Amino acid sequence: MRSVPLDQPLALLRHLYDVAVQRAMPLHNTGAWLPVPPDPALGRTLVLGAGKAAGAMAQAVEALWPEHCRRHGKPGAPLSGLVVTRYGHNPPRPPGVVPCIDVVEAAHPVPDPAGLDAAERTMALASGAQGPQLTEHDLVLCLMSGGGSSLLSLPAEGLALAEKQRINQRLLDSGADIGQMNTVRKHLSRIKGGRLAAACYPARVVTLAISDVPGDDVSVIASGPTVGDASTCAEALQVLSQYQIEVPAPVLQQLHDGTLETPKPGDLRLQHQGLPHPVHLIATPQQSLEAAAAAARAAGLNAYILSDEIEGESRDVGKVHAALARSTAAGRSAFKTPCVILSGGETTVTVKTRVPGLPQGRGGRAGEFCMGLAQALQGHPRIWALAADTDGIDGVQDNAGARVSVDTLARAAQLGLKLEDHLARNDAYPFFKGLGDLVITGPTHTNVNDFRAMLVI
Repeated sequence: MRSVPLDQPLALLRHLYDVAVQRAMPLHNTGAWLPVPPDPALGRTLVLGAGKAAGAMAQAVEALWPEHCRRHGKPGAPLSGLVVTRYGHNPPRPPGVVPCIDVVEAAHPVPDPAGLDAAERTMALASGAQGPQLTEHDLVLCLMSGGGSSLLSLPAEGLALAEKQRINQRLLDSGADIGQMNTVRKHLSRIKGGRLAAACYPARVVTLAISDVPGDDVSVIASGPTVGDASTCAEALQVLSQYQIEVPAPVLQQLHDGTLETPKPGDLRLQHQGLPHPVHLIATPQQSLEAAAAAARAAGLNAYILSDEIEGESRDVGKVHAALARSTAAGRSAFKTPCVILSGGETTVTVKTRVPGLPQGRGGRAGEFCMGLAQALQGHPRIWALAADTDGIDGVQDNAGARVSVDTLARAAQLGLKLEDHLARNDAYPFFKGLGDLVITGPTHTNVNDFRAMLVI
């Protein structure tokens, strides 16, 4: 057993984050789940997808099916497609890989016209409005990952993109959880909640997904465009009412009368030859946490995974984690030191009303978690932590997250950074930037959501 690196605790935590991200990379996970493609003499393969990992997922398919890509652009080409990813999240293609899947970029987390155009093109390819009509001999390979809900935006009839943007931003600021947000998104869309798969009928549809949601619910990942939706118009109305989010009167009426209801599980359009379309999870938050735990044990530490589906207000989750870490350091928990305590999931940030005289806060849920954690730890001398989003972007800033040291509050005081003020306006980014404690990775080209690690010596 190797010695615990007491002199480099933050470097160790960053290593565990890197291991977690590496475990979720598409190229490492796609090959085992690729379906048997159709005989080119009978059918073709159409690749459609959306999400922060969609570009990397498309490249993985191209690398694993090179013989299909070599005929791209020629009559009878067996493989073509379109995926949409976030701006700046499409990695350079490796040397020797023949491109045969179009990759376009759009905005996240609030949709933009580029995402609308990508969604329209996607549905046109699925329905045969653009290109050949799909038949029962064709395969549609759908590549879905977190972020697809915003990137594949096709508002319901009567809903303008500007209205969809406003509703989406209100949901993001409200503190609604991902399930509630996607319930609304599905019912205000012409592509989500199984509608994409229904448009592909009668083709065979196989979905490969990278999970970024608590519990790995495939109907929630990217708002489930290829999966039957069990939620209802009534539930969407309840969420809108709960968070006092207005929608145009014609759309509200369509929700009330059920016109905007989604295809449900068991819908014949979501089947092929009597069997439901399969969905395969090629990477999950739990798998990444387990990889990080194995790396911690290899470094001579005990490792404990709390859960891969922790939800709640980010700062409050940080305080609960701090209580567990303090209890562990004092020998009052079942966890044995020295140890690393890991968790994942998707917390939320309820954006506070702007404080008069102060700038609007900047930051995401990982930074907010770290502020709540630091406040509760009060400079505990035996606890360090790191929290970051596995896609490399915390909210809309250029950092993946932040780190907390035993001297975080002391250094903040020396610099005149008041943690309470930053918490009051959801202002994690400037706080940790001032300390030099942002975690900056750039886009990672995957996404299994929050990663949190606490080192207790």
